[in-house]
Parts: sequence; structure tokens; C-alpha cells
Amino acid sequence: MDYDVKDIHLAEKGELRVEWAMKSMPVLKLIQKRFERHKPLKGVRLAACLHVTTETAALMITLKAGGAEVGVCASNPLSTQDDVAAFLAKDLKIPVFAIKGEDNQTYYRHIHSTLDLKPTLTMDDGADLVSTLHTERKELLPGVKGGTEETTTGVIRLRSMAKKGVLRYPLIAVNDAHSKHFFDNRYGTGQSTVDGIIRSTNRLMAGSIFVIGGYGWCSRGVAMRARGMGANVIITEVDPLKALEAVMDGYRVMPMVEAAPLGDIFCTLTGDIRVLRREHFLRMKDGAILANAGHFNVEIDLEGLEKMSAGKRTIRDFVEEYRLKNGKRLYVLGEGRLINLAAAEGHPSSVMDMSFANQALAAEYLARNRGKLERKVYGVPAEIDREIARLKLKSMGIKIDTLTPLQKKYLSSWELGT
Repeated sequence: MDYDVKDIHLAEKGELRVEWAMKSMPVLKLIQKRFERHKPLKGVRLAACLHVTTETAALMITLKAGGAEVGVCASNPLSTQDDVAAFLAKDLKIPVFAIKGEDNQTYYRHIHSTLDLKPTLTMDDGADLVSTLHTERKELLPGVKGGTEETTTGVIRLRSMAKKGVLRYPLIAVNDAHSKHFFDNRYGTGQSTVDGIIRSTNRLMAGSIFVIGGYGWCSRGVAMRARGMGANVIITEVDPLKALEAVMDGYRVMPMVEAAPLGDIFCTLTGDIRVLRREHFLRMKDGAILANAGHFNVEIDLEGLEKMSAGKRTIRDFVEEYRLKNGKRLYVLGEGRLINLAAAEGHPSSVMDMSFANQALAAEYLARNRGKLERKVYGVPAEIDREIARLKLKSMGIKIDTLTPLQKKYLSSWELGT
């Protein structure tokens, strides 16, 4: 078996961490038990490009239990947990290609190594694997019958491919499931992003001015958690509806150029490029902290910042000091990559339980409907979404009401009025 990890001897530590994570993943464990009995993924070769973390390991265990042959690579150069990668390779015999801190060349070499599995299904987080498949490994496309996408950025890329008519197989946007983005994006990203910023800087949130680029679901979560810790939160937006919602939620809203001189901490979560750029850097306070929790490292214009700087040094783990030519110092966290995974451990396992339950059941759905779907981006079927929410509530010991026959009749009728 081929693999590329930092140190295979870290496997024992990785196994213990995965065991700990799975204690908070009851929904995925229920799916795993059913998969073990019925083997719905038998004959499937699944190439996954995901953050190689404890929670991802739990997903790989579930997919393998379902009969799939799986291989996995990192979807971000800084998000890999090396001990988990070693555990997957040594104990589970899963081809893993992921090393924390790998350079760009290694990152794409690892994607190619995973594609060497000749997948029938893909599982992506950011669409780098799908993009590589469509541009550099086209010979494999006829064998691919479907795929899933985990995150907002990847869904945007895939919808663009579908719109332009270049998407060659059906994809399910796992990110758009209510049981995913309402919880993972908001509560998972909210907690883990603030965790990453605090771990890397040890700065006090209370009393700070925290500027957030964007007000999507991830940004809502970060804003909620930062305000809960006493930060004065400012939101910047380009969408008038989201900006209005931020105002109604009690935040200050203004253009980034106006927020730049006010902020102590900046965090971008938009999925777009150069959200923080030259005109903002010039107006920022000496000592401002810049972080990103959007998928790619393009939201902070690092190239532009480099050109403006007289020098750069690493002052703490995951903290780079840029000394501008005007004498100011700006601090970039985690090389501008996902700070919640670069400097912390990503989302808590209890919230990834729902996200990866969606992945597992979406893979089963694609395997069951092989050859029946069009080459476009689909949402997660509503019955899967509801089943995951039902299982999660059950695991938490929470019961809810059910409709009476009279209520069902009322909701399905048009005759009854005032």
C-alpha cells in the first residue's frame, strides 16, 4: 500500500485521538453499524480530498465499513493532523497522502496519488480534487459516477463548472444540507475560528474591536462567539440583504476601508479574493492581527502585503510579523490559511458528526443511483437531511412532537380557512 505521512510511528497517538472524537459522533456510529451489515458501498472506489483530522478518520472508518475502497489526501496544506494520518495508514491500511505544512507541489502530488485509486466516487472539500480530475486526469473521468462537496467554496466552483457545461459527473452539495451548514458552518466554524485565533496569539477578546469580512453562515458563527467573549464586532459586506441582517442582529456594519483603522483583529470568511488588500493595510493600526477562515489563502492579499513590507519574521507559531515601510507592524495568522485548522483542531467532533453523516449517506445515495443522475450539482435529498437531524436528537435524548392526523389533514388542505 502506498502512502505519504510525516511519521508512521505517530499512529498510536492518532488512534487514541480518533477514539476520543468518535465518542461525540453517535450519528456516524449508527450509520457505521448499518453499513457493516449491508455493505452499500461494496465495489466503490472513493477518492477523498478532505482535512485529515480525527473526524475525517471516523468518516473513513464508516465508508470502509460500508465496503468502499478509500484513499484520502489533504484539502489544505496546514490542516493535517499527522498522528491521525499515520493511524489511517498503519492501522486501517488506508492510502493517505497528507503532511502538515506540505508545500504546494507536494499538495498537488498528493491529490494525484489519491486519484491513482481510479475512483468511481469522489469526496471533496474545496473542489481541488475535482478540478484536478477535470484538467489533468481526464482519462479517469469516464469511470467516475458521482461525488460530494463539503464546503461553500467548493460548491461555488462546482456550480460554475456546471453552468459552463464542463462538469462531467453529478455532484451533491453536502454543504447545503440544513443539518450541515446551519450547524457546522455556524457553530463549528464559530468556535474553532475563535479557538485558532486565541491559541496562536493569546490575545484577550474582551474589549477588542473584531472586524469580520462577510456575513454568511460561517461569519455569523464567528461574530456570535466573538461578541460572546466581549469583543466589539464590526461586519463588512457586499450583499445588502446580509448587511441588513447583520444590522438587525445588532452589529455595526461599514465598508472595510472604514473598518480598517478601527480593528484590532480581522477575520475574513467570504470565499472571495483580496478582501483585505493594500488600501486596508495602509489604514490599519500598528499591531493589527489578520486571520482567515475562508477556504483558500486568497482572502488576504499576502503578495501585496509582502511588497509593502520592509521585512518579515515569525514571532510565534503561526504568527508572522510584516513590518511595513511606514513602520507599522501587521500580524498574519496561519499563513492566511484556515486559522481554525492551521492553529487549532478544526470543528468539534459533535458538529462534524452531522456533516460527515451527510457525506456517508450522500455517498450511499450516489452509489444506489449510479447512472440515473445528470451532470449537475444536486442538494442533499431532504429525507437524508431530516433523518440525520432525527438521529442527532435521539442521540441527545431529546424528543419532539409529531403531527396529529387532524393537523396533517389541515396542512395538506386548502378548504379550511378562518
